Amino acid sequence: MLAVKLYGKNDIRIVECDVPQIGADEILVKTSAAAICGSDLRMIENGYHGVDETHPIILGHEMCGVIAKTGKNVTEYRTGDRVAIAPNMGCGHCKNCLEGDFHLCGTYQAMGINMDGGFAQYIRIPKKALRQGNVILLEDNVSAEEAAVFEPAACVLNGQEQIGIQEGEDVLIIGAGPIGILHGLLARLHGAGRIFLSDLSRVRVKKCIELMPDIIPLNPENLEQDVMEKTEGKGVDVCITACAAKAVQEASFGLMNMKGRILFFGGLPNGKDLIQIHSNLLHYKELKVCGSTRCNAQQCRKIASLVREGKLDLKGLISKKFEIRDFKEAADYAASGQGLKTVILFED
Repeated sequence: MLAVKLYGKNDIRIVECDVPQIGADEILVKTSAAAICGSDLRMIENGYHGVDETHPIILGHEMCGVIAKTGKNVTEYRTGDRVAIAPNMGCGHCKNCLEGDFHLCGTYQAMGINMDGGFAQYIRIPKKALRQGNVILLEDNVSAEEAAVFEPAACVLNGQEQIGIQEGEDVLIIGAGPIGILHGLLARLHGAGRIFLSDLSRVRVKKCIELMPDIIPLNPENLEQDVMEKTEGKGVDVCITACAAKAVQEASFGLMNMKGRILFFGGLPNGKDLIQIHSNLLHYKELKVCGSTRCNAQQCRKIASLVREGKLDLKGLISKKFEIRDFKEAADYAASGQGLKTVILFED
């Protein structure tokens, strides 16, 4: 089979390798689609701990496919089932795992991050993933491209569950990439009133407006003034920093209404992750600051339900599709910021 393997910093190769062998409690999935994430691009650019010439890894954690084979002990899935895969797994017995947050486990594992993932023609789904609910059956009305985007949408859902958007609230999203527009779509589902968007890229803002015509663009060069003018001096109820920028996180405190909530979505680069907190604004406005990382299998299932029921449309996020043989071209396109989500499609 063909697979995209990372061998080290800026060493990504499209290689021919054996189809994975599965055990009695595992399944083999023939990949239909896998989307490129910003973290994939960062792993390529910076390398990853433990990955080298003798220990390569197949990238890709946003994926779906068709079950090609089941182990003899697997009874809940059948060959031919279309499935999406939630990538994150935990030990199964720590406090976080017992609460369903396998993605916060101290010994967390994830397909495409620290074990082989979805940029390959076949994926081995381990026993742990089946037991923890990571394999999600797909309905016929859900396309492979949409299913490949369940995971980032679930990460956004995780963030919004931390801040609890209320009916009619003003929400500001800083960052107009795929994560930014996903935050907009889910904020609308959660009942947000006005949804504001700011980004230095006018091209990306325009793409987001095409998907959400009711979104209100703000001037990134004079953001605080623009926010205060639009909110009659009150500030926004929720601010989501959907970009990895220290200055944006620091500036968010000055944009907030009383009892506002700030979500830091996405981490800063190592060594540049200390920020100044506006303590008096935090104190006198009773602000809350939240972080979020990854997602759990249940959140992926919630996204699957929203898409199946027609409440969440992910089709518009797909900007361009490539074959696995053209992965390097696809990665360059994704890194250019020209589109939103870039998807690798596999032959039937």
